[in-house]
Amino acid sequence: MGISDVQYDSPGRDDRSNWSLNKEWVDVTNTSRRAVNLDGWTLSDEAGHTYTFRHFRLDGRATVRVHTGEGRDRYGDVYQDRRNYVWNNDRDTATLRNDHGRFIDEASWGYRDRDHRGGGHRH
Repeated sequence: MGISDVQYDSPGRDDRSNWSLNKEWVDVTNTSRRAVNLDGWTLSDEAGHTYTFRHFRLDGRATVRVHTGEGRDRYGDVYQDRRNYVWNNDRDTATLRNDHGRFIDEASWGYRDRDHRGGGHRH
């Protein structure tokens, strides 16, 4: 289980439109064969903006995309329902924790001499 990809810089102008907000996302991938109940798991940035998964089960070998803006949650996409960007374009860290607050994975970008744990990719 971990962060497999990050699109922290929404393409085009950062005009805070819902379209633009939803082009900022983090992918969380279940690398095991067994489904994982993500209820209560969190995804947060360095500033403390936190998204909490609610009533979400991720199948084995599946990925869910966590969008910043508003939308209707469905199997492969969930929405934070925010009206502002979360992930800083210059540098930030996305951190995934389980329902007990235990560290699972992180992805960082924009840091030259920092240990990059996790599977996040720069785009």
